[in-house]
Parts: sequence; C-alpha cells; structure tokens
Amino acid sequence: MLRQLTSRILTKPTTPFFSAAATRRPFSTEVADTSTGDETFVEQWKKVIPNIDPPKTPSQYMKTRPPTPNVLPTKLTVNFVLPYASELSQKEVDMVIVPATTGQMGILPGHVPTIAELKPGLLSVHEGNDVKKYFISSGFAFIHPNSYADILAVEAVPLDRLDQAQVQKGLSEFTQKLSSASTDAEKAEAQIGVDVHSALNFALTG
Repeated sequence: MLRQLTSRILTKPTTPFFSAAATRRPFSTEVADTSTGDETFVEQWKKVIPNIDPPKTPSQYMKTRPPTPNVLPTKLTVNFVLPYASELSQKEVDMVIVPATTGQMGILPGHVPTIAELKPGLLSVHEGNDVKKYFISSGFAFIHPNSYADILAVEAVPLDRLDQAQVQKGLSEFTQKLSSASTDAEKAEAQIGVDVHSALNFALTG
C-alpha cells in the first residue's frame, strides 16, 4: 500500500506546488466589496439571536486599499500607529527607515511584502528634505505589495523631545544595577534598561 501511494504521489503531473497563481490570495483590504458577506451574516444573526445586535466585522473598520499597481509608485503610504494614538494616517512619504531586529531597514515605494519585528531604536520618516525622527520601543512593520506600510509601535517619542542628560543618567544607573545584580530577575531588568538607554543614546548622538 505504501509503495502504491508513493508511486501515485511521484507520478502526479509536475504542477508547481507553490505556484503564485495557486497560492495568491487577496489581502483583506484589497477586497473591493465585502458588504454582501456582511449583510448575509447580519441576516443569519437576526434569525438566531433577534434580541441582540450583531457584532461588527473587521471589514467595517478597514478601508479598502487600492490593488497592487502595475507601475512603481512614486510615494509610500504610511500608517504609524500606537496603542493610544495615530502618529501618521495615510501619509504619503518618500521613505521610512525602521529599526528592525535584523538592522536598520529602509522602506521605499514598491518594497517587497515583508513583516519585520522592530527593536528599540530610531525610526525616521523622509518626505523631501523634511525628516521626522522618532524613538520607538518595539513593534512590527507590515509592508504590503501596494506600497502601503503599517508601522505599529508599543511606544514612540519624537526625538527632539528627549533629554540627552537624562538618557546618560539612566544609562549610568542601569549599568551600575547590572553590575550589582544578584538574581536572574534583577539582571534581566537591568539588561533591558541598559539596552533601551544605549539605543536612546545612540539615536541622539549617532
């Protein structure tokens, strides 16, 4: 039986298993019209639970993005979001540089689709000669094929609002704590402080 199954698998037509045509699915924000699906869901909900309002679906919160263009766009559209605020919304810029865990990564129009984990460091938004710089603590960058980039950070502060003297003081204090730490928890906490303040210091001086 095993031999027959193996023979059947090996003798199937040589169609690429991971061909682009077979695996390409539209992003949720590329779907042109989700109203029909939402209406069907609401109708079914009301039949089953008529006394409770139906929940909102994700498509009701998401704006439809344009399809992937055939020509390279001249601008990158950026959304830069924090848990408590939106720093940039649908902002068209020339380039964004993010502090990925693999190193500083520049994002230009037409960038290959990517998900990048972010580390404490400098994020810069370039629009012509204007460069806006932020220090971010961590997060993720989602780069879509239609020259859209969503940057989600846990915390972000404009670089010009940071006090270099306080950063140096904090770096010194956490370095001292690290050298005197006696438990694993104390060492981990002190190391995080050293890493973040080192990144802050580098962003301000580098």
